[in-house]
Amino acid sequence: MATLLLVLDLTGTFVFALSGATAGTKRRLDLFGVLVLSFAAGNAGGIARDLLIDATPPAAISNWYYLAASLLAGMVTFWRPSIIDRLRNPVLLFDAAGLGLFAVAGTQKALVFDLNPAMAAVLGMLTGIGGGMSRDLLLTEVPTVLRSDIYAVAALAGAVVVVIGSAFGLPATAVTIAGAVLCFGLRLMAIRWGWHLPVARGPAPPDTPVSKEKKDDA
Repeated sequence: MATLLLVLDLTGTFVFALSGATAGTKRRLDLFGVLVLSFAAGNAGGIARDLLIDATPPAAISNWYYLAASLLAGMVTFWRPSIIDRLRNPVLLFDAAGLGLFAVAGTQKALVFDLNPAMAAVLGMLTGIGGGMSRDLLLTEVPTVLRSDIYAVAALAGAVVVVIGSAFGLPATAVTIAGAVLCFGLRLMAIRWGWHLPVARGPAPPDTPVSKEKKDDA
């Protein structure tokens, strides 16, 4: 299980780092900015997870593999952006992949540290959304998870699959893959079909088209 968790962690780190680096290149950041964004997007969720379960120092800080994966993703994206741009909607694709991988890895690691199943699922979700939130905040954007997207819900669904599989004694590798695939699939279907969570009712902000129309009517 330790080897599986490391592989999932590093893979999730790499794809989230690609997501962060791609967003950085689209904003025309310099090399340092792209690498910082790459590291933050790739490791924020894992660092938060390890701190919450008292696995200190966090793996992303104590193991150089995580730094190497983040820097590799950033360098490839900065110097060879055409490789990444060949994929359709690369930021969303890498973000969905990282979301699934981190969600299941976070859940499995929480279970290894003997957290109760409900909290393990919540921690898995937080692990999944941490990198994307850090990326968006560094780019001064409202985090995707707060913009009525099926984002945290997808991460929680993948985490719940892992928890249920563990409760029934199913093979850890199988349920981990199933959880990651479910999370990834839900996120992509939400993007493809425009699925959204219910939005809070309230007055529109002053700069939205709705509020402008109301002013014009008045």
